[in-house]
Amino acid sequence: MSDARLIYVMDPLCSWCWGFAPVLGALVEQAATLGVGVELRVGGLRREQASLTPAQRVRILGYWQAVNAASGQLFDFQRGLPPGFVYDTEPACRALLTARRLDERRVWALLQAIQQAFYQQGEDLTQTRVLLALAEQVGFSRRAFAEHFDSPALHQATEADFAWVRDLGISGFPTLLGAGASGYALLTNGYQPLEQLQPLLQRWLAHGAVHA
Repeated sequence: MSDARLIYVMDPLCSWCWGFAPVLGALVEQAATLGVGVELRVGGLRREQASLTPAQRVRILGYWQAVNAASGQLFDFQRGLPPGFVYDTEPACRALLTARRLDERRVWALLQAIQQAFYQQGEDLTQTRVLLALAEQVGFSRRAFAEHFDSPALHQATEADFAWVRDLGISGFPTLLGAGASGYALLTNGYQPLEQLQPLLQRWLAHGAVHA
């Protein structure tokens, strides 16, 4: 079972991934009881170059409303997506991979901090200063994090994660895979509540994970 793991494919600025956060936490806790860890992969949801138009902002806030209705996760609809915001998720993704390289144990704390800052506090997560402040908040050295975050190696690692996700044909987030000796098992592609997803995980843990 040592090779068995869950692979969580997501984007920190994907609203459905924010909705899925409590579900993921419960599933990871369940898997941990059998010694199955979880690996984070980032997908690069949006790579926009221009500021959101008012119409685009209204449309995206509509998605947020749908996530809130389905998951109960809270959003700040007033401060979210401030004027001039360019919806490029690469910097937030790169911040998570920086955390993964420096101290993998803190990746999940940084992910939570990033999602809360974006969805509940209206922060612009394309700004390096915001990401560095969040990294420091969860225990990283600001200087060390900044050096790695801006390095060519982390830019390359981020693009490599994006390519890995594309090569698997994953186009929607959140996606949860079970990885074992027989390859990958798709547990979900898209948001599902815990009561629907938990039986799928239990079956995989009982079969694919145990025989990995």
